[in-house]
Amino acid sequence: MRRLLVALALLAAPLAALPASALAATKTAVFAGGCFWCMENDMRGIPGVVKVESGYTGGHVKNPTYRDVTSERSGHYEAVRVTYDPARIEYAYLLSRYWKLVDPTDDGGQFCDRGPSYRPAVFVDADQRPAAERSRALAAQRLKTGAMKAQILPLQTFWPAEAYHRDYAKNNAVEYHLYRTGCGRDRRLAQVWGK
Repeated sequence: MRRLLVALALLAAPLAALPASALAATKTAVFAGGCFWCMENDMRGIPGVVKVESGYTGGHVKNPTYRDVTSERSGHYEAVRVTYDPARIEYAYLLSRYWKLVDPTDDGGQFCDRGPSYRPAVFVDADQRPAAERSRALAAQRLKTGAMKAQILPLQTFWPAEAYHRDYAKNNAVEYHLYRTGCGRDRRLAQVWGK
């Protein structure tokens, strides 16, 4: 009974309160899918996800800022780093959920956000690549419109975004809702995936 209570406490505890041994058992995945506010909010709701961080990856500038990235000169993508518990969720399942959150047929940006920094991509290490490639192929078969253009790219340094971007949907609920609705994200996802 004591083990069960400890396990339940660990599941309910915020990430900062978890012991180092519990954090060591987690894994990470990095996804780009347009606005990181939306990706952060949507990925956070997946059971088994422990933490989601907004940030930047894939570019050539060290410690990039939002201004660097959106200038489209740093080569970075807006992305999220997802920390998950592999005992509760498999990487393949996380990938399958990711595809439904993006328009992988659009390599010019995502929804109303245009430019290279908003393109969809999955950033992988060597161990993750086979699962990511399989998942991409399956997702391509399920598209209701367009052709798969999202890329699988080598994992690079992930730079956390500035504090005001983190937990944006939670901390700025009205502004976030207006942005997401106005950008047409959910409407386009319904067209691409047939929701």
